[in-house]
Amino acid sequence: MLPLSLLTAAQNKPMLVELKNGETFNGHLVNCDNFMNITLREVYQTSADGDRFWKLKECYIRGSTIKYLRVPDTLLDAVKEEQTRAREAGRSARGAGSGGGGGGTRGIGGRGAPPRGRGGPRGAGPRGTRGRGRG
Repeated sequence: MLPLSLLTAAQNKPMLVELKNGETFNGHLVNCDNFMNITLREVYQTSADGDRFWKLKECYIRGSTIKYLRVPDTLLDAVKEEQTRAREAGRSARGAGSGGGGGGTRGIGGRGAPPRGRGGPRGAGPRGTRGRGRG
């Protein structure tokens, strides 16, 4: 399971975030990006030693400072099921159809372009005249 797909599925769900410095944040995920930067709302922040607490309306956490994330088990199960369903749908869709990918008269070049490189017939240069040699 990819962490970013899990995070996108966890939007508006509660989660706990522990930073590398030991501070923890409990709140609801508002948004995340590809760098795992996250925004939480209704946040309870706990100091690293656990003796101080703060309540924040919203906070932004840089992804590189995150040690780990804790999400509800029900969310993990739902994302796993969704990924297996998507995988099965992808497999069944690949097997169907007319098989337009292989064979044909186009050769290796694909897309109908004429063959390129040194293997062509003699004298079939860009101008359609002679080869490179003398005369």
